[in-house]
Amino acid sequence: MPLPKTPFQAAIVDLDGTMVDTVGDFEVALARALADLGWPPVSRAFISRTVGKGSEYLLTRTLEEVGAPAALYEEAWARYQHHYIGINGQHSEVYPGVIEGLQALRALGLRLACITNKPNSFARPLLALKGLDGFFEHAFGGDAFAHKKPHPMPLLKACEALGTAPARTLMVGDSSNDAAAARAAGCPVVLVNYGYNHGEPVTSASPDAVIGRIDELPALLRAA
Repeated sequence: MPLPKTPFQAAIVDLDGTMVDTVGDFEVALARALADLGWPPVSRAFISRTVGKGSEYLLTRTLEEVGAPAALYEEAWARYQHHYIGINGQHSEVYPGVIEGLQALRALGLRLACITNKPNSFARPLLALKGLDGFFEHAFGGDAFAHKKPHPMPLLKACEALGTAPARTLMVGDSSNDAAAARAAGCPVVLVNYGYNHGEPVTSASPDAVIGRIDELPALLRAA
């Protein structure tokens, strides 16, 4: 499905799996939190399949995966937050083409916002550490609003903050969560093919386009 032939005013960009490969951070923080409570670590493959719906969901599924009781959640959440804040960004990498792509989008005159299901206390420091924060007028974590993606609220709130129409605001993400949120909000959507989509190909989410790098996006927009 081609992108709509409309002049875009802005782009909303996801964080984990789209701009930054953060599985290493999740792996270390979860392993340390589980070790504190006497439980074994989960696999990197499990984490890659499970991230994307918010840290609370990831931790709930992790406890299920190791067979820990659900009643352990609050204590596990406290330990996970403690460890994640301590290592945030140390075991993650910006994907190739992200910096160049964001620079090119800004050069095209697009206003940018970052919307992630990652909590604000994790997301904002990560953006700063990786040198990405300066590209975005707004950055909203998963606890910024009453609902997370795939609910459309975060995207609609970002459009309000940017002062742009959803139909002229492109969602750039890596998963069916991003696609579903975009469709519900009325935003066109492009997905990258290298992120975390719960073990499914991103084409199954029926985006308007699929790209292999963020810096492929400007040419795609010019061709629309």
